[in-house]
Amino acid sequence: MGPQAGPGDDAPDRGAPVPELTEIERVFRAEHGRAVASLVRVFRDIDVAEEAVQEAFAAAAARWPADGLPPSPAGWIITTARNRAIDRLRREAARADKHAQAALLHERAAPVEEGPVRDERLRLIFTCCHPALSTAAQVALTLRLLGGLTTAEIAHAFLVAEPTMGQRLSRAKGKIRDAGIPYRVPREADLPERLRAVLAVVYLIFNEGYTASSGDRLVREDLCAEAIRLGRLLAELMPDEPEAAGLLALMLLMESRRASRTTADGDLVLLGDQDRSRWDRALVAEGQAIVRRCLERGRPGPYQIQAAINAVHSDAADAASTDWRQIVALYDRLLAFTPTPVVALNRAVAVAEVDGPGAALRLVDELDLDGYHLFHATRGEFLLRLERYAEAQDAFGRALALTNNAAEREHLRRRLAALPSA
Repeated sequence: MGPQAGPGDDAPDRGAPVPELTEIERVFRAEHGRAVASLVRVFRDIDVAEEAVQEAFAAAAARWPADGLPPSPAGWIITTARNRAIDRLRREAARADKHAQAALLHERAAPVEEGPVRDERLRLIFTCCHPALSTAAQVALTLRLLGGLTTAEIAHAFLVAEPTMGQRLSRAKGKIRDAGIPYRVPREADLPERLRAVLAVVYLIFNEGYTASSGDRLVREDLCAEAIRLGRLLAELMPDEPEAAGLLALMLLMESRRASRTTADGDLVLLGDQDRSRWDRALVAEGQAIVRRCLERGRPGPYQIQAAINAVHSDAADAASTDWRQIVALYDRLLAFTPTPVVALNRAVAVAEVDGPGAALRLVDELDLDGYHLFHATRGEFLLRLERYAEAQDAFGRALALTNNAAEREHLRRRLAALPSA
């Protein structure tokens, strides 16, 4: 006999408003991570939790358009997913699957864990960031479980092919299962050694929200909001870790520009062309105050330096008054911490404002970023300023072929259409 139907299986009130598919998508984006985190805590099995949550959202997509949105969509999803997971485990336990039997036994006990990390989603991030996994695997797995990102979106964040990322995710889940890595709240002493991977996860969630790798909109506000929420929790949890504060400041300063990053029609507006009167001054002030406190500590790190770069941008009343020399100097420090091609590409943008597009182009042409659309878009801008129109056309065309975000694609089409005849 199957489990009794819980609140999540009750039919919603027939008088409830009928949800559109976009509303179901909104619930998915807002609640996927919470639902997975809740089920992982109960069943101690990533695959069981993830598949059950996917099944629950599939059931919602089938029922909610006809029945209406339930009073508590998140509760409906979690309860339905829990019941689906129990059904699956009972079927597998009946076939003498010891792993399923153990998971089902744990579900019956379902003790409430206490520890230094009380937020379920943040707890799952720390759990996934176990030192037995590589940093790349930790970050990829957490983006999948917490952010609800697709394998393609995570592959885009890592600049790798989708099949490669799929294999990486499968190996990470297999290692957790085969090595018996426990699903428990890490001890307070374990938090600092996992902080680097946790910060990387939160920042990548924010980046996917700030510039979505695919879709019709430039920004996914839900992911930005969730990353900032997690960032605030981290800064509160670890007040002596300046990099946690630095990441929060970085996200706040970037988020402050959201209203000015697109036109009313959704077209992309580059930083130099943005109406800075539309920047959120409260977020700017909060971010700058955190940066100042970080500077007073004298323990610089990559997120603090990136936050300082964005603070310099937010200090300028307009693009022309930006202190680009200070930004280049900050990028020099950032390269010492993280000598990556993407950091070097961003530094070249600042160099173009100090030493001209020719000097910047020489730096960019040394980078191995052929599969990164912003590499080609940046080259296109430098070539355009150098009046090398045929080469600019080729660069913008290659960037266009590499991005799936509609706002970025439309921006690149406009750049191509505005090029003088080669």
